[in-house]
Amino acid sequence: MIRYADRSEWYRSAILEHVEIAKDTYRLRFSCPGIAQSALPGQFVMLRIAGALDPLIGRAFAVFDRYRDETGRYRDGNGEWEGIDLLYVRKGRMTQRLCTLKVGQDVEAWGPLGNSFSTDPVDHLILVAGGVGETPMLCAGLEALGKASFGSSETSVSRKSGYAKRVTLCYGARTSSLLACVDQFESAGFDVRISTDDGSQGKKQKVTESLIQALDEVGGTCRIACCGPEPMMAAVAEIAKRRGIPCQVSLETPMACGIGICFTCVAKVAEGPGQDWDYKRTCVEGPIFDASQIIWE
Repeated sequence: MIRYADRSEWYRSAILEHVEIAKDTYRLRFSCPGIAQSALPGQFVMLRIAGALDPLIGRAFAVFDRYRDETGRYRDGNGEWEGIDLLYVRKGRMTQRLCTLKVGQDVEAWGPLGNSFSTDPVDHLILVAGGVGETPMLCAGLEALGKASFGSSETSVSRKSGYAKRVTLCYGARTSSLLACVDQFESAGFDVRISTDDGSQGKKQKVTESLIQALDEVGGTCRIACCGPEPMMAAVAEIAKRRGIPCQVSLETPMACGIGICFTCVAKVAEGPGQDWDYKRTCVEGPIFDASQIIWE
């Protein structure tokens, strides 16, 4: 499903929680019931610092999780979620400023936007994350295991919750201090496999090696979902192609508008193997694409 801008919701909300959860990695929580209730795994929101002129435009952040109110209850008797959690790495101008905000200061968000991960039934779903690529994976895995349902009444009817028997997360980082929310993935029932370049946690290897090991253990049908640095996603796409396994990638192309107007987030996408390609907007036609259709450069 694609969530177009005219169907998104806008909120100006005070920050409820803002904590550093790994080196230069932060979790931001704020209230936005409509977004929390309708967001699907893989979708994103555009976020601005309220009242700021620099940076002026919003930035795209994948929805990491939803939360209930401070008591742990749903917002109301209908089971409506209160808001969302976003994860981000302090890096560019926006995130350098964002990480200085305190609880009580306002942010502006609109969404959810973009499309979402497939829910076609599969025996084994393998999630591959590098860097901050774990951000869309929690919701995707929870839905696959049937531990959560996502979307509004309009979208949830057509989606399948509990479509996979097993979920494996292959999660890679340069060093252990950069790994975020590992315990949250483990407590959700994921088979978590950590890879670090320096061997400080998990195995000293690339996350693609962890993926190959997981694929060697697969019995039955399998699908891969991947998010992270583009060279890593290209390598995962090549592994999937060699193995004949379906693979979806969540592109992290920088966006300026998030609603398909500016065409700054385009990616080269082919209609099919060996066919001509065209530019597709990551914010509207994506951010989730079939890995076999991406023209990696």
